Amino acid sequence: MGAATHGEAPPDCRLCPRLADYRADNRQRHPAYHNAPVPAFGEDQARLLVVGLAPGLHGANRTGRPFTGDHAGLLLYQTLHAHGFADRPASIARDDGLKLVGCRITNAVRCVPPQNRPETAEVRRCNPYLAAEIAALPPGAAILALGQIAHAAVLQALGRKPAHHPFAHGARHPLPDGRTLFDSYHCSRYNTQTGRLTPAMFHAVFADIRRHLEV
Repeated sequence: MGAATHGEAPPDCRLCPRLADYRADNRQRHPAYHNAPVPAFGEDQARLLVVGLAPGLHGANRTGRPFTGDHAGLLLYQTLHAHGFADRPASIARDDGLKLVGCRITNAVRCVPPQNRPETAEVRRCNPYLAAEIAALPPGAAILALGQIAHAAVLQALGRKPAHHPFAHGARHPLPDGRTLFDSYHCSRYNTQTGRLTPAMFHAVFADIRRHLEV
């Protein structure tokens, strides 16, 4: 399938047969959808890399842009804009002109998984693409993991042991390369509607990241 180039999987990637077959099925059901690995969005030399789980079936898998077209993206882009990481508060479509400012958004798994649940082996196979994204970050950059799976994928990409960096909402983990890993609960519909993640909690994480980057 070719080597990772700045974290991008090829459009015909078949590293994960289950996900490739699911994409093919969706191409039949939803021919107008993107239905391919979803590339990262944002600046190449971003000081903040936001790492989600995987594209949503009717969100990023439809639009071709991370966190665009589904519920999870509503709070994310509003918060990015509020803290100066986006030039507008909503991501509507891949060609809507939205620009991220010092920020890049990607996923631990590039392809949409059935039931929005990638398997452990799929996260592992996709990890070299995430590792390439992280390697391209400038010194002192911040990485925000949205959820425990994204957190574990970042640590795997960096060769770090999870026991040394336990996931916790609002936690920050200094890394040996001078970068810092921040944690947040995922901004999924389930988490926001149940109150596990409130807008205030999410804003607090981004405020912490902004303070860190301005030191």
